[in-house]
Amino acid sequence: MAAHQSKRVIYAALAGNCLIAASKFVAAALTGSSAMLSEAIHSVVDSGNQLLLLNGMRLARRKPDEHHPFGYGMELYFWTFVVAILIFGIGAGLSFYEGIKHYLDPEPITNPTVNYAILALSMIFEGVAWTIAYREFNKMRGDTPIFRAVLRSKDPTVFTVLFEDSAAMLGLVIAFIGVLCSDLFGWHALDGIASIGIGIVLAGVAILLAIESKGLLIGEGADPKTVAELRALLNADPRIQRTNEILTMHLGPEEILLNTSLDFAGDLSADEVEAAISEIERKVKTRFPAIRRVFIEAQSWAGHAADRRKSQVDQ
Repeated sequence: MAAHQSKRVIYAALAGNCLIAASKFVAAALTGSSAMLSEAIHSVVDSGNQLLLLNGMRLARRKPDEHHPFGYGMELYFWTFVVAILIFGIGAGLSFYEGIKHYLDPEPITNPTVNYAILALSMIFEGVAWTIAYREFNKMRGDTPIFRAVLRSKDPTVFTVLFEDSAAMLGLVIAFIGVLCSDLFGWHALDGIASIGIGIVLAGVAILLAIESKGLLIGEGADPKTVAELRALLNADPRIQRTNEILTMHLGPEEILLNTSLDFAGDLSADEVEAAISEIERKVKTRFPAIRRVFIEAQSWAGHAADRRKSQVDQ
């Protein structure tokens, strides 16, 4: 269900950006506006980004094999990082270039009415795509504050599109101000400044996405609430004296790896411990469907503590 919702968000953004990019390029060619050209480049980059995210989702669905025994779920995180690089390198870089060039050698905008019409149309398209992305993001975050939800989210597709669409809306406002000032007051250098402003917005979004996707790429643990519920489930089992350690890592948005060390009651036989491990694994996977792989280590608390001390000394 989550993957289907993510795809709907991406398809909506892709359709809107393709239409917007074409209209902006026409407007830039007819009017010579630097800000409009930067916005057109921005829309092209966004369209490419959506295609990369769809490709990442497709590759992430591949089944585990000999070379990747834990599957390919992190493909999505990699392509999200590539998207961040493209936004920064192409979107922000070209916007800065066009802005500086037109600021140093400003030219009047011809036929600004075309720009106004295209900007208004773009705001409608972007507004629709942003609304779809925001609604899906709200379903994911529930009552969690937006910034915290982004930090905790393990599915980068929805918040990536939301960030892109938010940057696009802000960029359109900046472009409108630049075109308006150039048209009404003859401040033609402001068209170039608007393009630089768009570049700053894109650079900021790219940095945020890079930070988030980096965290996912190097391995983020499950949500603290999930870990707490998991610990409570394990501690409730009368055969477990103590939960030594719970280690989790997201291998994908809905795929979690669990490795836990448990101190079983001393009066259990080896066969009873094996049976308990199998039963606990079934309980965990039933309660937490996102936990796909479970590794349970039977170890006394004293042995676990000794291993921890030795590890700290070795470091």
